[in-house]
Amino acid sequence: MSKLILGLPKGSLQEATFMMLQKAGFKVSAGTRSYMPSVNDKEIEARLIRAQEISRYVEHGMLDAGITGYDWICENGSDVHEVADLVYAKQGLRPVRWVLAVHNDSTIRSVQDLQGKRIATEAVGMTKRYLDKHGVQAEIEFSWGATEAKVPELVDAIVELTETGASLRANNLRIVDVVLESTTKFIANRQAWSDPWKRRKVEQIALLLQGALAAETRVMLKMNAPKEMVAALTGILPSLHAPTVNMLSTPGWVAIESVIEEKVVREIIPALKRAGAEGIIELPLNKVVP
Repeated sequence: MSKLILGLPKGSLQEATFMMLQKAGFKVSAGTRSYMPSVNDKEIEARLIRAQEISRYVEHGMLDAGITGYDWICENGSDVHEVADLVYAKQGLRPVRWVLAVHNDSTIRSVQDLQGKRIATEAVGMTKRYLDKHGVQAEIEFSWGATEAKVPELVDAIVELTETGASLRANNLRIVDVVLESTTKFIANRQAWSDPWKRRKVEQIALLLQGALAAETRVMLKMNAPKEMVAALTGILPSLHAPTVNMLSTPGWVAIESVIEEKVVREIIPALKRAGAEGIIELPLNKVVP
């Protein structure tokens, strides 16, 4: 049986990735010390690896495909095929940012003010390229953790990953500039991508993951209404294409259903009720594949 060796991120992105895979139809189970999680698909062999390393192993063929951040692809300079952009992170469905940050009391106001200063970061390569682009020379040191706590006693500035900015604010830091915006990427080894079976398998996983992501922000609304109210109700309902309308066994009545953005539900349901809808039901979705 053919196998796809798939790298999954261990650490901060692990829980969100496992949940997204489960919605896509792939149940992943891993013990606290296991680096070879089980997947309910006999054609997949998973490896649990730090996101920082996945793109290197995919590039060199130890992994056929993997899920990692765009930031680590850039940091490693990895030559891989980007299959899909998966916009989710540890705390939500949004990109993350690598930012240049300093203490609130610092006199540093721009990247040019870093000339001759000391910067701590886990993303040394990314930071060096950023400074080179701006013609700035500074000392960059690798940070093993607790990077926010090093300013201003140990270093003048940091380049750190942030999703909401809460940790920076809690440490009395302010953002000077955004170095890189990053999303989660599904990537493949170029040789694996040229293999017909592996490519089909990778594309299957990508399609289902994108469908699961699309469903994260959408719900299904179902309702009944008199036939003469269809035009008014479908005028209120947004949908992927057009709401579905089916005749009911009760003469003169129809069932209407539509997939809509969850954020508009609280505004739409009262309007639908006023327009004559009855028995309105809101249902969660696992996948939405356009």
